[in-house]
Amino acid sequence: MKKRRRALPPGWYPESRDEITRVFSSWESDLPTATANGIAGIVPHAGWTFSGRLAYRVFRELGREVETVIVVGGHLPGAAGVYAAIDDLFETPLGEVPGDMELLECLSAKLSLKEDNHPDNTVEIQLPMVKHFFPESQLLWLRSSPEGEGKGLGLLLHECALSLERKIVVIGSTDLTHYGPNYGFMPRGTGKEARNWVKEENDRQVINAFLTMDREAAIESGVKKMAACSAGGALSAMEFAGASGCGRGELLEYGTSYDIHPSDSFVGYGAIIYRA
Repeated sequence: MKKRRRALPPGWYPESRDEITRVFSSWESDLPTATANGIAGIVPHAGWTFSGRLAYRVFRELGREVETVIVVGGHLPGAAGVYAAIDDLFETPLGEVPGDMELLECLSAKLSLKEDNHPDNTVEIQLPMVKHFFPESQLLWLRSSPEGEGKGLGLLLHECALSLERKIVVIGSTDLTHYGPNYGFMPRGTGKEARNWVKEENDRQVINAFLTMDREAAIESGVKKMAACSAGGALSAMEFAGASGCGRGELLEYGTSYDIHPSDSFVGYGAIIYRA
């Protein structure tokens, strides 16, 4: 059997079951009671120190009777298409997660999938949370561009779930604006003005597009205005939610890496849940 082993180095997320359990317990202690009725969500994918708690908030709001968790990452430009991991097992510190090969086969019959054999944080960083919240579920690892064959991926996932009678949730993995000299993007210079512009304009616009489920506005803000590094993943979750009967998303929390580590270079993070 083909197993995908951990590729991210120490620092991205804990290496042991005990460490992860301690981190989850600390996050859980100051969060409100979860409703646990979500069908899809958008999560950030930086190291857990910066954005792990926001991703955790989304996972804990998802419905628990799930047979397959689909995580759609990105870091793909324009019309690069859809990439899929074809591994049978995925390693996490909490144990292995089996791949849903039947769902993968259904999807591959509907569009041309490229094999994803590259190390990538957008999906891997979520896997311990998949195992924690859905210990008996399978996984489908995907990465999608926002256009080309990536357009409509969420709808195809909905079709496959119906045809296979599979209970699924879809997680779109994206960070928001990458601002500052480290990223070569500084339209408002540095300092407080720059931080306010990111939070109140650039990130707010793409978040509003995700909440109102406006695909064109999400493309305009996320791609053209550089407010989402992996817009394809977020759009896939949004489209799946719409096909499943959701009319609007809910922002659980927003933050930036500046909140944790003040710097002229910083990244925005949003935690969004879609409920049926």
